[in-house]
Amino acid sequence: MRYFSERETGDSLRETEDISVNVWRGLLTVVRNRAADGSFGAKFPVICEDGTFVTGAHLGMFEDALQAEIPKLVASIEQSYPRFRRSIIDALQMPDLQFSASGILDLIEFCWKSMGKPIKIGTHSFFRHDHLEFDVEAGRDEFRNEVETIFRRNGIAYVLTEEGHIERLMPLAFQSILVESDFDTGDTELNRLLSTAQRKFLNPRQETRREALEALCDAWERLKTLDGQGDKKAQTKAMLDATAGTSSPKFRDALEREAKEVTDIGNSLRIRHSETSQEKLASSEHVDYLFYRLFSLIRLILLRKAN
Repeated sequence: MRYFSERETGDSLRETEDISVNVWRGLLTVVRNRAADGSFGAKFPVICEDGTFVTGAHLGMFEDALQAEIPKLVASIEQSYPRFRRSIIDALQMPDLQFSASGILDLIEFCWKSMGKPIKIGTHSFFRHDHLEFDVEAGRDEFRNEVETIFRRNGIAYVLTEEGHIERLMPLAFQSILVESDFDTGDTELNRLLSTAQRKFLNPRQETRREALEALCDAWERLKTLDGQGDKKAQTKAMLDATAGTSSPKFRDALEREAKEVTDIGNSLRIRHSETSQEKLASSEHVDYLFYRLFSLIRLILLRKAN
């Protein structure tokens, strides 16, 4: 569903990676509703005592699995409220609970894979409960649509995919060149490094995106030796010559400065190496900036090589 303001003025920019209190409460409401209507019985069923039919969700099993698979989320609860002894779902709505956006996003993925849409197929009058079956695909789609509405309405730069994965949304200017880029460089290792960088950069976790930048820097170094002649400087010069062409000497000079600068950045910052003299990138935005910059250069070179 699109609200009136969206129909009139279009979607808001989705640029923030912070999960605000209001967003968290909205997401938690979606999760609590699914716990209440028995959706998690698709994976954690309560079985009728008089047969094999499912009657609802076993929230104890659900929370045991949640605690095992997302231990940091539970540790955050215990740290904030050490004497809290009620259910995890109840604990998640406590005020002033502190945990990272990644814990919230892990919870959303966990819930997606655990649910189905409950469908009543009969009533057991003696035990006064319904017998259920589950449409897993429909339940996951409804859940994903509710999560997506909250993300979209609050400008959150994440999306829950049809495969149940939380991924980052790229700025519009980079979506087509990054998400849709297909690599066939003729070198298996270079293809692997570029695909790894691309996949990890879409991950919501900052440390994984740092790994994406590391893989991209490794791809850059390999690209400079792709012709296999052993002289990296000579190969880089020939590569930049071919990229700029003979009619653009000023652009060729700009490419050389850019190539030198991104190489120096990769060696001086803590990206590929971990010497004490190297400076760690301070924020997610710094990682993004360097990734876009180097990815654009590599993409241009590969496009010119292909032509």
